[in-house]
Amino acid sequence: MVDWTLTGLALLTGLITGSVFSFLEIPIPAPPELPGLMGIVGIYVGFKLVDASPYGFDLLDALGL
Repeated sequence: MVDWTLTGLALLTGLITGSVFSFLEIPIPAPPELPGLMGIVGIYVGFKLVDASPYGFDLLDALGL
């Protein structure tokens, strides 16, 4: 279930932070172009898809960590 309050606060925090970075004319610590942003979205969606499936591999367990 989505916590809309937390999601809204996260969006507000991002907007404020992005505004401050732009006002101070410093680069943001994220891809400044749409393809870079879509890459991050793709990583998240891929993670969620595999997480929802019955398949997976525990790499840390396989390495004994």
